[in-house]
Amino acid sequence: MPQIIDLSKSISYNKQDPWYMRVKVKHQSHQAGGRLIRWFLGLPRKLFPKDFIGWANDQISMGVHSTTHIDAPWHYHPTVNGEAAKTIDEVPLDWCYGDGIVIDMSHKADFDPITISDLQADLEKSGAKLAAGNIVLIRTDRDKFQGTKEYPDVGTGMSGEATEWLIDQGIKLMGIDSWGWDIPLRHQIKMAKESGNSELFWEAHLIGMHKEYCHIEQLTNLKALPAYGFKVCVFPLKIVGASAAPARVVAILD
Repeated sequence: MPQIIDLSKSISYNKQDPWYMRVKVKHQSHQAGGRLIRWFLGLPRKLFPKDFIGWANDQISMGVHSTTHIDAPWHYHPTVNGEAAKTIDEVPLDWCYGDGIVIDMSHKADFDPITISDLQADLEKSGAKLAAGNIVLIRTDRDKFQGTKEYPDVGTGMSGEATEWLIDQGIKLMGIDSWGWDIPLRHQIKMAKESGNSELFWEAHLIGMHKEYCHIEQLTNLKALPAYGFKVCVFPLKIVGASAAPARVVAILD
C-alpha cells in the first residue's frame, strides 16, 4: 500500500490569523438537525428511525487565500502576455498531479530571497532532476509558525528570477510552506520604501504577468518528504471565476 502524507493545514478558526484570512466555522449539532427536520420537513419525532437523532451540519466562511491554497494566474494579473489569465476553475488538472521534487531552503535566513543558484545547489546536493510537469515544493520549515501571529512576517521567499527559472524548466505548479510565495509582505513594503525601487514589491508573483504558472502557499510537513521519488496531488476547489482555491495537498509514496 502507498504511504499518503498530508501537506495541508487544517481548516479551522485561529484568532492569530490576519483578520482578512481568518476562517470561521459554525457547527450544527445532530440535535439541531433533528429540530430542523421536524420544523422544516414536517416529520414528527415518532417517525424518526430508531436511534436517529438528526443530521449534523457545518457552515464555513473563509477567503480563497486562507489556509493551504493554490493561486491561479488571475490572482497575479488580469492577463498573461496580453491574453486573459486563467481563473482557478480554468487551471488544467494535469498541472495538479505529478512527480514531486522537494528543494530544501530551510537554511535560508528570514527575508533573504531564494535565488537560482540556491535552487541549483540543492538540486545538485540531493540528486533530484527537474523535468517538465514536476511539482516543485520549496521547504523552508516556516510551517512551524503556523497558528501564530508571527507566521505572515517570518521566513525566506522566492525571488522573481528563481520563479522564472523554474517556469523555464517546464514547471507549471510549485509551492512553499511559508505564508506566501515571495518574502514576507511587510518586509517587501519596507524594502520598497527604503530603496525607492518600484520593482521589489511582489516580484515573484508578478512573473505570472509574462509567464503562466501557479503556486501553492501555506503547505506543511515538507520535512517528512524525500527530495524526489513521490507523487503530489493538489486539486483545488472548482470555484468559478476565483483567483485561488483551498486544496487538500497530499504526497503519495510507494
